[in-house]
Amino acid sequence: MSEVEDFIYQFEGDQRKVMLHLHHWLTMDLNLAEKIRFKIPFYYGRSWICYLNPVKNNKVELVFVRGNELSNDQGILQNKGRKQVYGIEFEKVSEIPMQQLNEIIQEAILLDETKPYKSKRKLK
Repeated sequence: MSEVEDFIYQFEGDQRKVMLHLHHWLTMDLNLAEKIRFKIPFYYGRSWICYLNPVKNNKVELVFVRGNELSNDQGILQNKGRKQVYGIEFEKVSEIPMQQLNEIIQEAILLDETKPYKSKRKLK
């Protein structure tokens, strides 16, 4: 089992099911690399594309690192007051809109492949 799968199996019920579903989609179907960063699973191509964030109320947020650069034509990504990252929360696997997520992740992957990520953080 991978480090990310070890992380996911710490959770129970629907939260675990949602994370496993998204993890397998991101790694098996989309061939994104996985790594634990900041104590949560990140998925990347050339740079970070998205991450899974277990949140309160047994939900999981799929967060896109460069969400502010995505079109959000589907209207389902929320920034929650954040400037760069946008995400969408799920409580059950059955409520995951896979067609819309496929459109978003394809746009995020294309962005990752064509426009290098530049950190906006100021270095001290």
